[in-house]
Amino acid sequence: MLPLLLNLTDRLAVVIGGGAVGQRKAAAVVSGGGRVRLICLEPRPATLSDPLLDWRTESYSPDHLQGASLVFAAGPVELNERVVADARARGLWVNAASEPAAGDFFLPATVRRGDFLLAIGTGGAAPRLAQNVRQRLEAEYDETFGVWVSLLSEMRPLIKERVFDSEKIHDLWTTLCQWQWLERLRAEDRIVVRAAMLAEIERWIE
Repeated sequence: MLPLLLNLTDRLAVVIGGGAVGQRKAAAVVSGGGRVRLICLEPRPATLSDPLLDWRTESYSPDHLQGASLVFAAGPVELNERVVADARARGLWVNAASEPAAGDFFLPATVRRGDFLLAIGTGGAAPRLAQNVRQRLEAEYDETFGVWVSLLSEMRPLIKERVFDSEKIHDLWTTLCQWQWLERLRAEDRIVVRAAMLAEIERWIE
């Protein structure tokens, strides 16, 4: 297995099946910035109103895969087998909910804090274990990690514009990624910590 983080911004994923599994797959794609075309025979639940989700209540056809970057087969076993075959014929990566080994990729359990993302996978062998690990990590990696990553993202162009020595850049990032900044964010206002980060950058410029 090769772990990857895919940039799904404005890319289309097709989900076949609108049950609990299909809805989870669709939600994962949307949370990653992608668009979803979901095909099933059930009407769209009123609670699923995200504009990135194109819910189509109709029978599956291979034409539904047109324009897809990823495909999720989350329906009955027989239907999933057809979807996998159709996706493979088009050179598309497909995830098969009923038979994970028949697909090309797995969706890991995730802990998402803004742009901070942890992924836990078992290669499809034990999804329940991955979920249990995720629940344990959620308590340890709180929302502050998302704030920290957001601040570091804000600092990146400033460092690129003002620090030119590669060794200094390396050491500065090492400093800004130390755990003390996380503890400060848990104890102080974001604005205060941001000012301290900017002061740290200035110190490396001198």
